[in-house]
Amino acid sequence: MLLEQFNVGPYQNFTYLVAESEGGEGVVIDPSFGIEPVLAAIDAKSVKVRFVLNTHSHRDHVAGNDEVRARTGAKVVAHKVAPLLQDVSVVDGDTVEAGRLKISVVHTPGHTKDSVLYIFEGNVATGDTLFVGECGRTDLPGGDPSEMYDSLLHRVVRLDDALVVLPGHDYGPTPTSTIGREKKENYTLKPRTREQFLKFLKE
Repeated sequence: MLLEQFNVGPYQNFTYLVAESEGGEGVVIDPSFGIEPVLAAIDAKSVKVRFVLNTHSHRDHVAGNDEVRARTGAKVVAHKVAPLLQDVSVVDGDTVEAGRLKISVVHTPGHTKDSVLYIFEGNVATGDTLFVGECGRTDLPGGDPSEMYDSLLHRVVRLDDALVVLPGHDYGPTPTSTIGREKKENYTLKPRTREQFLKFLKE
């Protein structure tokens, strides 16, 4: 499998190029501003990009959608409630396939109503639901602290510890992590009741 992580744009966004192999079918996850290095890699690796996968609809995660679509003919994938142009609408439990790549969708509202995780080949692209050492904000339009509680402490913590965390921003001490490490070290995943979590987010 080919997996490349790009730190692009003014907000330390991570965009990912994933493919079954060089010259094979693949996807781009969260094309941000400054997408040129990703487009260059697509050409250099001869990747046939079938889909653009958006973890959520915030502008810094979808800014490069049109450029990738125009260059590759890829279809845009997002949760069905995402307020953006989407060719393929997904919900929790769906699977997207690009060649031999099988990518599972997990709905994790909290940062936005349309936030999702994409799980594939031992990796999980977490967008702005989970960062290395932190979680996404819930005070922006569409954010919901109670939904974030359910997403983090009922869904994320139940994922396989071995999954490599591919966050949406370079906000942590390392560019990637694992679910197991985050469960041990990420203070936002500490066991709490809903009431404790809501109070914690206000602190």
